[in-house]
Amino acid sequence: MALAEQFFEEELHPIDIVEHLAEHHDWDFDRIGDDQIAMAVEGQWRTYSITLAWSHYDETLRLICTFEMEPPDDKLAALYDGLNRVNDQCWAGAFTYWGEQKLMVYRYGLVLAGNQVASPEQIDTMITAAVLSAERYYPAFQLMAWSDKSPKEALQIAIAEAYGTA
Repeated sequence: MALAEQFFEEELHPIDIVEHLAEHHDWDFDRIGDDQIAMAVEGQWRTYSITLAWSHYDETLRLICTFEMEPPDDKLAALYDGLNRVNDQCWAGAFTYWGEQKLMVYRYGLVLAGNQVASPEQIDTMITAAVLSAERYYPAFQLMAWSDKSPKEALQIAIAEAYGTA
């Protein structure tokens, strides 16, 4: 049965849909408020913290997927260069590094202007894409932060390893 069929024709708040998806996938989650939910999704490399928030103002469902990362200060320039290279390869969403919080962040916004309604499949795809992107680039970010490889080399090595272990 398709995820959308579970909701029939009733119009649900986007965060209600996320909550149902989290229950369906058996993810740990916490409904922070009417318009926000936080959850933990287990990946191969680590557990990712994912927050989705609904903004009535601009009719956007925002996803933020984070994981801890504490690169040495002398590696930050390489990491930022690598982030630009990674983001050039991301079709949806983008990575950024929040230095103060020591978090690598993947962000995506699903605009639902004009009273559009997100389907469970769309939201599930958003979450899946965030985790898959984090999983795909995690080894590259680690190499950029902890090896002598250039960002270009780290990205090539990490992507080759990901393709080799699939």
